[in-house]
Amino acid sequence: MNRVELSGVLIERKALRYTPAGVPVVECVIGHQSEQIEAGSPRRVECEIPAIALGDTARWIQDAAPGMSVRLGGFLAARSKNSKQPRLHVTTIEFEEGNQNG
Repeated sequence: MNRVELSGVLIERKALRYTPAGVPVVECVIGHQSEQIEAGSPRRVECEIPAIALGDTARWIQDAAPGMSVRLGGFLAARSKNSKQPRLHVTTIEFEEGNQNG
């Protein structure tokens, strides 16, 4: 299974672009902070996750302002054939105000 749910803040968003087939695409970075339990002890977790969204989800992210709180759902995939670094492919997004896609 490859399913990710993540809450955080929209740190950075690139300009909306389109694939050759006309599908909207936007890349962004999500900042996450939380406290998790690991080996029975609390651990502070902070990270920045690169993400990409296509279609209607890309339009929702494009309309979001950096600094907005979001809850994302999606899956991990390699950034490209040449880079095996993971990137979150966003399939659902929910904004703090309650607007939701997916």
